[in-house]
Amino acid sequence: MTTEQKTFIESIAAAARKHAANYGIAVISPIIAQAINESGWGKSTLAAKYHNYFGMKCGSAWKGKSVNMSTCEEYEVGVLTQIKDNFRVYDSLEEGVKGYFDFISASRYANLKGVTDPKTYIENIKADGYATSSQYVKNLLNLVSAYDLTQYDNITAQPGKKNVSEIAQEVIAGMWGNGTERKEKLEAAGYNYAEVQAIVNERAGNKTENKADNKKGIAEIAQEVVAGKWGNGSERKQRLEAEGYNYAEVQAAVNNIMGKSQPNKKNVAEIANEVISGKWGNGSERKEKLEAAGYNYAEVQAKVNEMLR
Repeated sequence: MTTEQKTFIESIAAAARKHAANYGIAVISPIIAQAINESGWGKSTLAAKYHNYFGMKCGSAWKGKSVNMSTCEEYEVGVLTQIKDNFRVYDSLEEGVKGYFDFISASRYANLKGVTDPKTYIENIKADGYATSSQYVKNLLNLVSAYDLTQYDNITAQPGKKNVSEIAQEVIAGMWGNGTERKEKLEAAGYNYAEVQAIVNERAGNKTENKADNKKGIAEIAQEVVAGKWGNGSERKQRLEAEGYNYAEVQAAVNNIMGKSQPNKKNVAEIANEVISGKWGNGSERKEKLEAAGYNYAEVQAKVNEMLR
């Protein structure tokens, strides 16, 4: 082992020790091996310039800086395919290592928590889809053995204190309040607000992505509305918007299905007169009723205002 290699190992180990217990991770020798393997001892451009030592791609939830680079994936055993992808960028080694723990706090890597055996950790993270290389497990185990990396596996968790990943889940469940209240409560309990919130944001982003992937089309939702599955009035509007649908678009499709745009539909002036006579309510109630009936609220209200001048 060269002096340069030893320095790299100890730098990664120190940063990993600092954060591992907070994320429920009980062994760091596999993590050091990953850093060596993924970054070429910290000499790859992604590591040396952008402090990404673990080959972590952005994914849809990442909101930080990124860089587009070439990489090779082994989708078929023994066949390397060169692709270009966006990778996460960090400002320092410390941030890059912490970024690794943020990355593996995703639910797909839950089987890494509490694992104390390096081989099990490596097999789990490969099975979780972290890397495509068919030699990934073998290569990492060889590094752990060759450089005696298990000597760095003495991690001590703070007694009784939950890790950052667990706290993030509690935040999502609403147990820590919102805004400044959440920040104050977390810091009072000894947690780093920024660390916790970063995980919360990433998990929330993944949920949004998954929801979007399974989202039904407007026409399909409109049919469900007609069938009575989404309630009526303000309840319908709230439920649709909570699921990420544009209420006006859905309602327009519903109106078409129900024949709201037929020739016998009253014109804007007639409806404006009805509004003035009090038949359509006031404020948000009026808006909801008009839109539910297929009318353009802004057009009707403009006509009402004109008539009342």
